[in-house]
Amino acid sequence: MSKAIKDPEKHVERMKRIKEHVDRRIAKAQEDKGTFVLLTGNGKGKSSSSLGMVARALGHGMKVGVVQFLKGEWDTGEISFFKKHENVQWHIMSSGFTWETQNREQDKASSEEAWVHAKALLQDDSIDLVVLDELTYLLHYEYLNEDDVVSAIINRPEKQHLVVSGRGASESLIELADTVSEIKEIKHAFKRGIKAQKGLEY
Repeated sequence: MSKAIKDPEKHVERMKRIKEHVDRRIAKAQEDKGTFVLLTGNGKGKSSSSLGMVARALGHGMKVGVVQFLKGEWDTGEISFFKKHENVQWHIMSSGFTWETQNREQDKASSEEAWVHAKALLQDDSIDLVVLDELTYLLHYEYLNEDDVVSAIINRPEKQHLVVSGRGASESLIELADTVSEIKEIKHAFKRGIKAQKGLEY
């Protein structure tokens, strides 16, 4: 039996203190600005979380731009669903995963072409939310100039929200982001021989 149940008065007092603390923080958090959210780590769910924010933004009538780096021409449920929405601009990097092309120059050229679309979104004040899915890999492989990426993020429209996802986020992105979440892998079905499942992975 928990202490809260054993001593209801102490539980109420503890919850009251927590509520007062949270209320004070909420009262201080009055700044209204575009927020940069970074989703990193080795666990499953970074892109899925990003797309959840796309759905949330669209539910509020906001305009969204998505660039998917390294996804290639996968026939995914999110593409079929979101690309039909009039408030979404969606671009997919042409060459897909680096280990499929095995051609660094081609991958670099594809990365730079996709970055042109991303940079345009980051300069468009009519776009409320930009999602740059798997961008971290392109910085890790040095396919993009990190200073250029950081500068574009810093200089985006003041009210524009940004979500960046991918493993191994650089220190620059971590330092720059307003919110950073690291998704840790405990287990993954793929390692148990279960193939990617429709509606879960794609």
